[in-house]
Amino acid sequence: MQLLAYCLAYPLLWVVSKLPFRVFYALSDFIYFLVYRILGYRKATVRKNLALTLPHKSEAERRIIEKEFFKHMCDMFMEMVKSMSISDEEMKRRFTFTNLELATEYEKRGKSIILMCAHYASWEWLMVMSNYVTFESYAIYKKIGNRYFDSLVQKIRGRHNAKLIESKSSIETMEQHKKSGMKAFYGFASDQSPQLTKAKYWDTFMGIEVPVYTGAEMLAKRLDMNMLFVKVEKVKRGYYQATLVPLVEEPKDVPDYEITGLYLREVERQILQKPEHYFWTHKRWKHIGKKKLPSRKSTTTHA
Repeated sequence: MQLLAYCLAYPLLWVVSKLPFRVFYALSDFIYFLVYRILGYRKATVRKNLALTLPHKSEAERRIIEKEFFKHMCDMFMEMVKSMSISDEEMKRRFTFTNLELATEYEKRGKSIILMCAHYASWEWLMVMSNYVTFESYAIYKKIGNRYFDSLVQKIRGRHNAKLIESKSSIETMEQHKKSGMKAFYGFASDQSPQLTKAKYWDTFMGIEVPVYTGAEMLAKRLDMNMLFVKVEKVKRGYYQATLVPLVEEPKDVPDYEITGLYLREVERQILQKPEHYFWTHKRWKHIGKKKLPSRKSTTTHA
């Protein structure tokens, strides 16, 4: 069944990826109409997330953000399809950087680099950065259930000189790279919700206490790597701009979880500036009130 689904979907995806951008985005508008107006895909989740995190906005203002988000979401997923055939030159034209010289500076320091980004604007086309750096480029990802589509995603990344590392094998793979002396950029999108049973640290995110992924920070400390935040902005439809932001100078010398906190503050600033470009369909705040308090030992003394 996996192969059948792939065989049926792949030709359609390929044809869509080859459409001229004008037609391509007209199709995205039609998909928006179906997803938002007809199907109402995760509309309740989006409204709940917006009400939780943007209480200072009126309901009318949040409704505008909601509609703009769904338009952006459809564009974003269509652009993922476009990655199947878009050239590096075209992607470079549409996804630019304000300070790539900082990447070169960090490479000269002789350490691998963790790039922390958010599910904001476009994290898919960020892979174009691999064409500008000399280190290898990897993205940490969760494996797709359909192995044929998973293979397709890896091939698409490979077209643009980037590779994928499955999240559950990321520690082992990065340790092997360290032992072999290989230098690389590793991309982490750490703003989503970890499983409650695996939550080791809680922090406030958009004013709400939630469990937080800390793997990027801990790996940077463990393997002595530098860290950068990648702030991606949507300039206009189909065009993005990224800025590299230093988080700390020496991660291993910083108290635990401080870097993760700095990262979350950067993401919050992005969201508050233009909330319509954040990925609101994820149930990021589903664990509200579920934090287990540490057990208290009695300090009462008895005669």
